[in-house]
Amino acid sequence: MENTFAILGGDKRQLYLARALAGDGYPVLLGGMEQAPDTFGLPQAPLDLLAQRCTTFVLPLPVSRDGVFLNAPYAERPLPLDAAFLRLTEGRRVFGGMLSRWKDAPASWQDYYTQEELTIGNAYLTAEGAVALAVGEWPGTLGGARCLVAGFGRIGKALCGMLQGMGAQVFCAARKPAHWAAIRALGCIPLSYQETGRAFDIIFNTVPTQVLGEEMLALQGRDALLMELASAPGGFDREAAQQLGLRIMDAPSLPGKLSPRAAGELLKTTICHML
Repeated sequence: MENTFAILGGDKRQLYLARALAGDGYPVLLGGMEQAPDTFGLPQAPLDLLAQRCTTFVLPLPVSRDGVFLNAPYAERPLPLDAAFLRLTEGRRVFGGMLSRWKDAPASWQDYYTQEELTIGNAYLTAEGAVALAVGEWPGTLGGARCLVAGFGRIGKALCGMLQGMGAQVFCAARKPAHWAAIRALGCIPLSYQETGRAFDIIFNTVPTQVLGEEMLALQGRDALLMELASAPGGFDREAAQQLGLRIMDAPSLPGKLSPRAAGELLKTTICHML
């Protein structure tokens, strides 16, 4: 049976995902995107019709931001993730991102955000977006700037390489000696978190737990750019930053905001590989 896709909720990434699937010849219907821009050529349908006509549902990344409603910023009204929603998807193949954010997600649903090809690609898109924001927000130039990257996961690795290539002086804080060796191999300067007590021009945090506290923040200049890339609660001591007059720039979901086409096409490739 031919796959007919329901792209339900999400941001501009899902619109480009829909266009990429349609470009490959798949029938595609949108749901929960009544107020989305530029949906020309992409038919929309109510949920009950999607359930009748579609074999495969693709939910957004993340599937929910509060665990109660579908992440659907372009929907006319909130779409609750409840028993009625589950009934609509019965017998369908369902893909979603970060499904753990909804505790009642069925075990049969597939989380595309667990796929390495997507998480690695998404990390590079996030790093590219963070660098673009830094160029626009930092009053100096990245060439020669003292940059700290907190965390050496996928995004941290990508950031280190990009910043190094732009001529920044790159420090990277990590916990593991193996990571320090890898950071050094990239031409960057490895630090433990206890060694971050110095001034930086730009600090990129990728760690979702607090690793940058008051003592370290007190050493930063008023022009320092603090960029939060991790999910809540993030790595900065927000109360201390506020008391010190430092601004934290929250930068979540950068691929969906700054590179939605590339992110949508990456989603399409990943889902097709899973199929």
